[in-house]
Amino acid sequence: MTRIARRPFLGLMAGAFAAPSQLLAQSGPLRIEVTEGVIEPVPYAIPDFLAEGSGAGDYGARITRVIAANLSGTGLMREIPASAHVARISSFESPVQFADWRAINAQALITGAVQVSGQNLNVRFRLFDVSSGQQMGDGLQLDGRTDLWRRMAHRVSDQVYSRLTGESGYFDSRVVFIAESGSRENRRKQVAVMDQDGENVEFLTDGSALSFAPRFSPSGERVLFTSYETGFPRIYLMDLASRRRQVIGDQPGTMTFAPRFAPDGNSVIYSLSVGGTTDLYMLELDSGRRYQLTQTGAIDTAPSYSPNGNRVVFESDRQGTSQLYVMPAGGGSAERISHGQGRYSTPVWSPRGDLIAFTKSHAGRFHIGVMRTDGSNERLLTASFLDEGPTWAPNGRVIMFTREAAGGDPVLMSVDITGRNLRRIPTPGPASDPSWSPLMS
Repeated sequence: MTRIARRPFLGLMAGAFAAPSQLLAQSGPLRIEVTEGVIEPVPYAIPDFLAEGSGAGDYGARITRVIAANLSGTGLMREIPASAHVARISSFESPVQFADWRAINAQALITGAVQVSGQNLNVRFRLFDVSSGQQMGDGLQLDGRTDLWRRMAHRVSDQVYSRLTGESGYFDSRVVFIAESGSRENRRKQVAVMDQDGENVEFLTDGSALSFAPRFSPSGERVLFTSYETGFPRIYLMDLASRRRQVIGDQPGTMTFAPRFAPDGNSVIYSLSVGGTTDLYMLELDSGRRYQLTQTGAIDTAPSYSPNGNRVVFESDRQGTSQLYVMPAGGGSAERISHGQGRYSTPVWSPRGDLIAFTKSHAGRFHIGVMRTDGSNERLLTASFLDEGPTWAPNGRVIMFTREAAGGDPVLMSVDITGRNLRRIPTPGPASDPSWSPLMS
């Protein structure tokens, strides 16, 4: 995996900031507190990153636009357009004239500079709390190849997001999904991967066989998916660097599907269907040993591990309708946690361990929702003709999912866990089954 060097440099003033109770004019340091209430996005200014030397101007402008799109796309921040700026940044090292930025009601200011040397790119940035006139944390310097400029922009975005919210970012991450094309009668479904903002799409399969439900490994270096290449659903494991793949968990006379990695990446949990029943199995990738985890005569599927690997949430119709259950990772007694009206499916444990996202269908509508791990405090975040298949951003703040209108093609959407900021994710065509990677390293 390609790496970007990161080096801190001394800022004008470093500080640790405690979160205030609201996003209004503040006497303390600037901090965005993410709550379930409706908030006014924090206004920020981000002049184009300065070009220091020849060849850097275009990179500076493009990096600035990606950062602005990332931050504004959260719904927590609002960019003040450059046309409203009364000050100009002429030197990265010069003191900031905070009065000029207060005059346009900016609460945060992001400045940066870019240098190019051959195929190498150097990016520096600083973040300021305009109200207090202080720099927020140390500056950051990134070094890498010029073709990695978008990743550098995402890394800067993560730093700004983290310093303003106190939470980790999610911009330097990728999403694996199913890229769809062709008519409904002859639909082509390919496994594809892209940056979380829809850029840099790469196809991992050729579409000659239907594929679905791709899932990232905890390291982000491998992908699981299910394919009908042999005429029956089989699970494949692909290494992203080499694109080599192999069938795993195959057993003659059975169908295998709905795979997901364990948190340590050394084993896979999945569904195996034979003789009219579908049970959960765990496969050790190194040894190939298989363990049966459920045996109820029902359909048990869509398993997802808790972040510590101790428990598994899954979908089952063992009590007549599709509901959510939690059991120990090694199998055993399962407790039903969904108790509302309707059917529940595709549960996914949050990276934070505090919530489970799910799909719910009730009264002719589909919803993406979240609940605590014991099933309490259920909240529905979306509603449409068809919403399904949630996946968590690496920081546990945002959920991506598939939405399909009546008679329309599937698209990818995202929503904050407060239910705010519903957005469509750009893809080259119809898309479904997203799975978010961890932060890249």
